[in-house]
Amino acid sequence: MKNIIIIGDGGHAKSCCDVIELEKKYKILGFVTSNTRKKKISNNYPILGTDKDLKTLRKKCENAFIAIGHIKDNSIRKKILKKLINFKFNLPKIISPLSYVSKNSKILNGTIVMHGAIVNAGSVINKNCIINTKSLIEHDCIIDENCHIAPGAIVNGHTHVGKNTFIGSNSVIKQEVKIGNNCFINANYFLKKNLTANKKKF
Repeated sequence: MKNIIIIGDGGHAKSCCDVIELEKKYKILGFVTSNTRKKKISNNYPILGTDKDLKTLRKKCENAFIAIGHIKDNSIRKKILKKLINFKFNLPKIISPLSYVSKNSKILNGTIVMHGAIVNAGSVINKNCIINTKSLIEHDCIIDENCHIAPGAIVNGHTHVGKNTFIGSNSVIKQEVKIGNNCFINANYFLKKNLTANKKKF
């Protein structure tokens, strides 16, 4: 089992740890966090340091995972991603054994597919995405990098979701809709037509 370090210390980090433990591909060494006052976070894993320690930590561990949430802003996730790439960390994809991911779909590195999520045939999930608990990505969708599909959200077939976009819990995206980069879709929203970049729907 390969070692991995977790970036983040919030609720999403705890959920990511649960998925990683269940997948049993990686052994968690501990957390990297800005809050060094904490001694331990989830399941008694230690605090290893802050992002200033990443260069040193890379000498001890080649794998890292970003477990920082993304709702209104994913700038921290993107900033950390750049640092991890600069230090040549391996950023694996994490897929819950309790999810369903079609063998005819594609999941790129740095993305997590959480418990109960479904990714159907022909879909592509790009780098550094969160496919959260019980969300549904239907057939032939494209989810661009740095997106968060929140718990219970439904993205219907042939939809294209642009970079850095957040789709809220229990929202529904109609089939064949195109969503631009940097969009925000609130929880419980039904999006039935295309959405240009940098737009918000409440």
